Amino acid sequence: MTDKKRVLSGMQTTGKLHLGNLLGALNNWVSMQDEFECYYFAADWHTLATSYEDTNDLADNLADLGVNWLSAGLDPGKSVLFVQSLVPEHAVLHLLLSMLTPISWLERVPSYKEKLQQVVNKDLSMYGFLGYPVLQAADIVIYKAHFVPVGIDQLPHLELTREIVRRFHDTYKRKVFIEPEGKMSEVPKLPGVDGRKMSKSYGNAIYLSDSSKEMKTKILNIVTDPARVRKTDPGDPEKCVAYSFHKVFSPDDENELTIKECKSAGRGCVDCKKFLSVNIFKYLEPILEKRAYWEQRPKEVYDILKAGSEKARKVAKQTLAEAEDAIGFSYSKKLLG
Repeated sequence: MTDKKRVLSGMQTTGKLHLGNLLGALNNWVSMQDEFECYYFAADWHTLATSYEDTNDLADNLADLGVNWLSAGLDPGKSVLFVQSLVPEHAVLHLLLSMLTPISWLERVPSYKEKLQQVVNKDLSMYGFLGYPVLQAADIVIYKAHFVPVGIDQLPHLELTREIVRRFHDTYKRKVFIEPEGKMSEVPKLPGVDGRKMSKSYGNAIYLSDSSKEMKTKILNIVTDPARVRKTDPGDPEKCVAYSFHKVFSPDDENELTIKECKSAGRGCVDCKKFLSVNIFKYLEPILEKRAYWEQRPKEVYDILKAGSEKARKVAKQTLAEAEDAIGFSYSKKLLG
């Protein structure tokens, strides 16, 4: 047993991880391992909410996820690393919670409305997409997580989880779950190479699985200040996407020089991005070395995820049994002997 507070978070298996995922989530996960009891899962069922028609890459994406987790510093000795679909109790609790969750609660979630409007190349008029937050709630409360690392855009999802927990407790007059709290953290803002949000769907991401040549090519293609048509034109670093990368990966003293030489046209954009490339690779060097190690050991990666799933399932089974007993399904144990 441990007296540490518990943290729960997951990543979908929709695609290979990129630098934005590393900075926005993975580094944060790694930093919490010593302070909290951490449960991190591959959310493969969640992937179906928006990609139910295309599942060809699920296995490859799961393998890549495991490799990246271990390469970034997640330690199976400190954190429980598992696969959502290997813990079927998630699905059972999702079913039970869906029975008492009003449709109006789901329809008011901001991301539901936004994606319906923005994603025009897929049919999202499915319960799986509408009910996504209920499955997410089940993921969290089945481990009695105290904290969930979230960005500000995910807070409505977390508040819905808290509402579902309160409704369950009010309905069945027994406290089974913990109302989770959001754990906000400052993360570097890293755009895609074109200035938009870094995303697989935009084709503007630098992936951890990219070869050195691919990474260098993408870095050299990062958008710069559009006002700098010629090398002799002065630029504005704050209007330059490449400088957004410099702020994350380059030392402060170098950035001071970058600002000065950009504004005075003392350095061209190509040279600026070559310096940036050196700093990005220096930052990624230990991670890429570990990736090379784990990529050659796929069975070990799967064994770690399997062992973590077995640990997670023991906890999930206990919580589900408490929830079913609160509802009144205690007779099922007698029928099964």
